[in-house]
Amino acid sequence: MDWPIAEVARMSGVTARTLRHYDEIGLLPPARIGSNGHRYYEEHQLLLLQQILVLRALGVGLPEIGRVLAAQVDEVEALRGHHRRLLAERDRLDVLAAAVSRTIAELEQSRKDGRPMTINRPENLFEGVTPSQYEATLHDFPEHAEAIARRVATMTPEDVEAGQRERTAQMIRLAELMAAGYAVDAEPVQAEMDAQYRALTALRTVTADEYRAMGRSCVDNEPWRAAYEAIAPGLAAYQRDAIEAYAATRLS
Repeated sequence: MDWPIAEVARMSGVTARTLRHYDEIGLLPPARIGSNGHRYYEEHQLLLLQQILVLRALGVGLPEIGRVLAAQVDEVEALRGHHRRLLAERDRLDVLAAAVSRTIAELEQSRKDGRPMTINRPENLFEGVTPSQYEATLHDFPEHAEAIARRVATMTPEDVEAGQRERTAQMIRLAELMAAGYAVDAEPVQAEMDAQYRALTALRTVTADEYRAMGRSCVDNEPWRAAYEAIAPGLAAYQRDAIEAYAATRLS
């Protein structure tokens, strides 16, 4: 039995665009190409896709996943290994979730007490987050994830940390503008969006629609939203709306 790409996308939650990308880079070729040009997948490909998604969730980059899949022989043993890694990752996420929960409680209490919004100002919000873990959160933007992987491969650990610190500083600046009452289409906010967009296009071409999609992911993508909300409550939605305003006025 086989399934068309649209059905595999529906079952797995992976977009058809991502599945086509996996085929193009040789990571997950379909079982066959139909006379209509559509890709079809059998059980073997679905098992491989499951392993790919597990490894992506664990922060493994696509090139390394390709090497893992090429080297493995026993699928059951491979899945056992993935299961052990998932359990370890669950423990790490439990600790992170507890920290976010404490932050939420503190913010809710500050609202009840009538205190002004608190902006968290860490030097490096992403300390301890490896580039491959960040790339895994880009599952809806595989081409961009690959571009980041290529860039990171040429960077030293010090360069990576400097980039994380700058990204943290950008988020804090945006939070300060939000707290000051600036509308998302105000010039200071749009200047921040322009800097972000230029940083993205330094890696690869990013269309207006793709930039909008990235903005929506600031709210819809759980790791991204948690990062923004760790700086200030409401920042994820503010970033999304600021990107939408930028795309509408400067990329149309």
